[in-house]
Amino acid sequence: MTIAATSRVETRVASSIARVKLINSPLNVIDLHMTREIQHALIDLEARREVSVVLFEGDAGAFSAGVDIKAHLPEQIHEMLTGFHAVIRAIVSSRKVTIAAVRGICLGGGAELAAVCDMVYTARDATWGFPEIKLACYPPVATVALPALVGQKRAAELILTGRQFSGDEAVAIGLANRSAQTEELDVLVQETLDQLHQLSPTALAHAKKALYAWDAVHFDKGLARAEKIYLEELISTADAREGIIAFLDKRTPKWTGQ
Repeated sequence: MTIAATSRVETRVASSIARVKLINSPLNVIDLHMTREIQHALIDLEARREVSVVLFEGDAGAFSAGVDIKAHLPEQIHEMLTGFHAVIRAIVSSRKVTIAAVRGICLGGGAELAAVCDMVYTARDATWGFPEIKLACYPPVATVALPALVGQKRAAELILTGRQFSGDEAVAIGLANRSAQTEELDVLVQETLDQLHQLSPTALAHAKKALYAWDAVHFDKGLARAEKIYLEELISTADAREGIIAFLDKRTPKWTGQ
């Protein structure tokens, strides 16, 4: 086994399986440092021919509570959003089979990261959600990926209300593959890892490429448009700034509709 640890990410490689652990305690918030470190880890793993599977995980308390709210302010959002979307694009385009193991809190950008993985296993009592609308923002990746995963109506409800839901519901709507009690999740994930370990890395890579041949084109174009609307139209509004500032100040936002 080889282990590489940075300030926000720990990568462990054992045979064909790589584990990428988010380690920004207490809630594994995805900040600029983490986005860069995930990118570097993925570049390294993509070059390893022996690695066929990349497993993303957090800790017992949180997979990830999402992208750093402070980085949503206009002076930082461009760098934060493009950096995070570079991570998402790297996961989507990876030749490796990607898996998310979700425990605890999985919100916003954390839920988006999990959602774009090929397979998702979740604790039954995990807390999922895309709460950005409550800050007068929206989750660009989810607006593009979620309709294909759970259907247009469910995606609209989750994104436009920002409500939270359990791991069991994530499975029921098609956002995750299977759920288990928290203490049994490792066993569930290991079963799949053992199955994938026995298979040809080359065959898995080609099967994955064929599986997403149609969706990949639409996802890339859709994300580019969602990103453009976010950066050029939404983030300059008074409500977007008010939502973020109110969250940071721990007060109720005062919307003006502007």
